Amino acid sequence: QVQLVESGGGLVQAGDSLRLSCAASAHTFADMAWFRQAPGKEREFVATISWIGGYTRYADSVKGRFTISRDNGKNMVYLQMNSLKSEDTAVYYCARSSSRGRLASFDYEHTYWGQGTQVTVSS
Repeated sequence: QVQLVESGGGLVQAGDSLRLSCAASAHTFADMAWFRQAPGKEREFVATISWIGGYTRYADSVKGRFTISRDNGKNMVYLQMNSLKSEDTAVYYCARSSSRGRLASFDYEHTYWGQGTQVTVSS
């Protein structure tokens, strides 16, 4: 069992930056991802990073603005969010993939989830 705890959310203005963190209770020998869910919308994929090699994949809506990274020595995953827009407002979730190297983007492909952290961007 792996527990994931997100932090770093908050209220910011459009154009600002935030860095989200995800702390895992144990080594996550798998790809890790960030998803988000806005009010009234389905949860959507944001970004994923491979276990080794540093391969990443992003949703088109955040490409060039968000950067996912990980520190396996600290069991941490990060999401650096720059040039935030009002449409980035959502609850952001950290998730552990059931695979390695596939850079999965569907939520059913992820086994463990954090409780989420709220990001609100005012325009």
